[in-house]
Amino acid sequence: MDEKTDDRTPRAVQACHELLAWLIPLLDQFPRSRRFTLGERLETGWLAVLEALVEAAYSRDKRAALARANLRLAVNRHLWRLVLELKVINLKRYEHGAKLIEDLGRQIGGWLRSRDDAV
Repeated sequence: MDEKTDDRTPRAVQACHELLAWLIPLLDQFPRSRRFTLGERLETGWLAVLEALVEAAYSRDKRAALARANLRLAVNRHLWRLVLELKVINLKRYEHGAKLIEDLGRQIGGWLRSRDDAV
């Protein structure tokens, strides 16, 4: 874990942060025709996921925020696939991003399941 990261930060929050830190510079490299459509949607979408995860970390009732994060993650997965299909990025970058997204999805899913077990 990064030394700037608090040990109490949920893994899903950290995974989303890492995804954004990798993705934002890549979005800056999108062709102009896609930067302000898909690129902006992806950045806004992943920031919304991060916001929902931070909200879940600080709220008593985490379920609603986690459900919002999970829904937005599903939308972002489709946008990410579209970026590859439109040949905005190469396969290697797509696969790396998909791996980060998959890890984030596992973290959110695990957090949601742990909330279900607590109820």
